[in-house]
Amino acid sequence: MALCGGVGAMALPSELIVHIFSFLSDRDKLRASTVCTRWRECLFYPALWTELKLRIGGGSSSEETPKLEFLMRKFGSFVRELQLELAPLEGSLNTDTSAARMEPSPRCKDAMITFVNQVLCVFTSVRNNRNLQRLRLYGDTCVLQQEGLLDSSNLHQMEQGDKKINEIQQLFMEFLSNSRQLRWLSCSFMLGLVTSNSLACLSNHSAETLQHLSLLDHQLGPLIAPSELARLSSLQSLALDFSDLTSELCGLLASPQRTPLYRLSLLLNGAALEYKPLEGIATDDDWKALVRSSTNLRVYIMALEVVSSELLRVLKPSLPLERLHLDSYSTIVTDATLELVSQQYNKTLTHFLLLRDDPDFPDLSINRNEDPLVLMAWRCTKLAVLVLHGYTVWSHNLVAISRLRGSSLRVLTVSEESIDFDPDQSMCMEGDPVHNLVKEVSLGLGRVWHPCLDSNLVLSEPTQHFHQEVHAFSVGV
Repeated sequence: MALCGGVGAMALPSELIVHIFSFLSDRDKLRASTVCTRWRECLFYPALWTELKLRIGGGSSSEETPKLEFLMRKFGSFVRELQLELAPLEGSLNTDTSAARMEPSPRCKDAMITFVNQVLCVFTSVRNNRNLQRLRLYGDTCVLQQEGLLDSSNLHQMEQGDKKINEIQQLFMEFLSNSRQLRWLSCSFMLGLVTSNSLACLSNHSAETLQHLSLLDHQLGPLIAPSELARLSSLQSLALDFSDLTSELCGLLASPQRTPLYRLSLLLNGAALEYKPLEGIATDDDWKALVRSSTNLRVYIMALEVVSSELLRVLKPSLPLERLHLDSYSTIVTDATLELVSQQYNKTLTHFLLLRDDPDFPDLSINRNEDPLVLMAWRCTKLAVLVLHGYTVWSHNLVAISRLRGSSLRVLTVSEESIDFDPDQSMCMEGDPVHNLVKEVSLGLGRVWHPCLDSNLVLSEPTQHFHQEVHAFSVGV
């Protein structure tokens, strides 16, 4: 950059320096700011930093906290979009015994302390920010939760844990109270942050401007009270736990005095049903009323480790289901469930993900003349994304799916280890069966296709996937 070499750079007016900065990447901004004091001062001009993405945790040491404090001190009071993500703890946790589950290791304790201190730092800086329009928070604490090392009780056991958690909760509520133009509020699995009283603190100004709301936490009861939802008259997109979508809430969303709802994302976690049972959830009549008032409503459901009997209970006929993700470690989805999905949602279903992370690969078509996935491809004429792993998919059925949907099936991702070949059929064909399959499916789709060789590219951490998909599903509204 030619200006960064002499007296001419220091003589430029601040407005021009800021204009130059606006064309540079964040890294180049930092390099250019070393020219002189004036250029360094211009680096922190609010218009240059409307968006801030932070990734904390991941086993990082407390030495990273001062860097975070610097960023938040400079930008926290005026940034308009803030994304905060808690990274998972890196490396093995080494927790094999029940005693280890009861007592977190020093490394895990350090991770918890760092997490709490860094979240505290962020909300200390943004609590008076009235310009913030989009706040996205995600805590990827799945691994620690599975090991029993990170939950609300362990957070409270830290030194001054109760005091710090209470302070975080108060700062978050203070931010909600001070906000004036909040349009997007997403808080997913940020342990110790959201309470059932948090949303009540949202200012009237933001209650009128809020268009997207996502509040999710496996460990807590309902986070959205009917009285608070009634205030959010401009809400167009909503994400919550399926158990929290009661008949009363659904009735409020169907009110003709509200802005129509366009996107509804629901997470059904089988492991949490013991604490959050499906009592009083929306009935089919509730769904009918909601669809009448929100004619363009589309629903995205992720069911994590849910038995088929519970799935059949929640998949109401009038639910306008567009995306369905069935994910499990041991639970098996039955062919009857797939039959129901393909019959009830044949006019609306566009995305279907069927994933199972287990070495056993059950065959869904073993007792059927027609494979349920083939029937889904035939009935669901809008199906555009199909992702499969953990169930046996016969090669000839995969060819049938590709021919039925053709080029309209934009994504067909099937792990190689899920594909099986009929021995009798293979004997009648010449050449390599895999090569023939690739050729036939590619012809059916009208583009080059290959099975996925690495199942890790198909499988993902479910709650993180849900958090990301909710954003993609809702951002275009």
